[in-house]
Amino acid sequence: MIWNVYLSGEIHTDWRQRIIDGAEQQGLSIVFHSANTDHDASDAAGDVLRENESGFWRDHQSSKVNAIRTSTLIKQCDIGVVRFGDKYRQWNAAFDAGMLAALGKPFITLHDDSLIHPLKEVDGAAMAWAETPEQVVELLKYVTSK
Repeated sequence: MIWNVYLSGEIHTDWRQRIIDGAEQQGLSIVFHSANTDHDASDAAGDVLRENESGFWRDHQSSKVNAIRTSTLIKQCDIGVVRFGDKYRQWNAAFDAGMLAALGKPFITLHDDSLIHPLKEVDGAAMAWAETPEQVVELLKYVTSK
């Protein structure tokens, strides 16, 4: 079986690549998917539809276009990994975790221990909490191996 893993969350560090590289080094049968991680392109996703003078309506429009991708990939995934960083608030990651939980999709949260309290409900719905991308790779190795 080839597993589909959805990587959600902060876009300012190399955590995604570390998981992808680690899974490749372990020879895991995993295909990884993610939201658009180019911040400027994501913000402009709906600009082709119409120009908006209001930041609210530009964000509203682009979020709907981005949701075409994210909701489809979340629905198709076997496992989600949701990363919360310490520098920015990842409201989109919390939303993705909620979608994963509502769809009955297992997911792993990835964050340091300083976020245990603020993420208690999210972690409560997760199947595991990891502090490093390398721990995520080990979890994926375990759950995807025969």
